[in-house]
Amino acid sequence: MNRASIGELEELILLSIASLIPEAYGYSIKTLILKKANRDINLSAIHASLHRLEKKGLVRSRFGEVSKKRGGKRKKYFDLTAIGKTAIQESREVRNSFWSLISPSTLS
Repeated sequence: MNRASIGELEELILLSIASLIPEAYGYSIKTLILKKANRDINLSAIHASLHRLEKKGLVRSRFGEVSKKRGGKRKKYFDLTAIGKTAIQESREVRNSFWSLISPSTLS
């Protein structure tokens, strides 16, 4: 089986999207990553990663309604594809397999 190769930032973004659906858009993803991972990531880096994830087929996007508050601009919302869901599940399994190898006394 071909696994989707994702980096740490991409993993955080995929997890954020899963947590925020149906309100997963660039700024909400940035805010959640800052809150939960204490990482202040530049919004342009988030958008570049979202573009990469969409090209890999891990996420899909849709535009929201036009908003006067946003000067007529529409938000771009993101959702996980089946491949994206599999990618974060596999990532979790890999991390858990490593954690299972570590003795609790090693970290104390």
